[in-house]
Amino acid sequence: MTRTALLLAATLGALAMAGPWIAPYAPQAQHRDFMHAPPMPPRVIDEGGLRAPFARPVVLADRLDQRYEVDEGRALPLPWGAPAGSDPVFLLGSDRLGRDVLSRVLHGARASLGLALVSTLGALLVGALLGAWAGYRGGWPDEVLMRVSEFVLVLPLVYVVLALRAVLPLVLPGTTVFLVMAGIFTLVAWPWAARGVRGIVAAERERDYVAAARAAGASPARVIWRHLLPACAGYLAVQATLLLPGFILAEATLSFIGLGFPDSLPSWGTMLAEAANVSSLARFPWTLAPAVAIFLVVLATNIAIERHGHTPLPIDRGTR
Repeated sequence: MTRTALLLAATLGALAMAGPWIAPYAPQAQHRDFMHAPPMPPRVIDEGGLRAPFARPVVLADRLDQRYEVDEGRALPLPWGAPAGSDPVFLLGSDRLGRDVLSRVLHGARASLGLALVSTLGALLVGALLGAWAGYRGGWPDEVLMRVSEFVLVLPLVYVVLALRAVLPLVLPGTTVFLVMAGIFTLVAWPWAARGVRGIVAAERERDYVAAARAAGASPARVIWRHLLPACAGYLAVQATLLLPGFILAEATLSFIGLGFPDSLPSWGTMLAEAANVSSLARFPWTLAPAVAIFLVVLATNIAIERHGHTPLPIDRGTR
């Protein structure tokens, strides 16, 4: 499970980092003659047989109704190899301002996936350190941590996140919004990791290899870091695959209602907010591309849990 979680996190992190580099157009680039243009799927076969990948352009047939027709007599190269000044190719269509949906989805991956990954790492780090310390020490630190974590867990998290974000100024720079939301998500999610780590450490601290480490003069910090926390790796991997999709959905929710990233910074949540008009969705369903991206990420994490979540926690590890 640990390897699967690391592979999934590395894949999503690579997508978040590489998205803006592979996007065919700038996220704010507007093509006024192609507002709500339909997708132009790539093709490799025309009347003459196989050829380099290309797309058929669309022509505006009715400006009032925003209806387009495919021009079967022309072929455009895909945007990555197109010469300067050529007509745009919208592989996933365009939005109401003529912006390329594919480019915005790829740019939005950096904000949405990056925030989810940072928040997951922060919640696991804080929860693991606090849980390990409480489980190793026992006594009043353990009691205090359990009561605090129980208080946080019984709170309605959706309303807590909304309230914490709502008390801050609505208009904030994109970087500040990123850090604020990462801090809020970490604050409400750390008990999920802390309680499980505390239970594992409390069971492991009496084992022979821990007693041997203490007898050799290892400090409590070294015992926790080098011996006890590795025993929690499987549990933390499962928690990562549970928290990650939750944070993606939380960002989408906050951005959808106007409390997340600003409009100038594309994210999957802000894109869904722009596509919220019901009548537009029926006519321009390709604007739901960010919802499909969220669905695929959540599905991938759930498949990882389903296939590997049965891995037993490493409590029965024996003497090292």
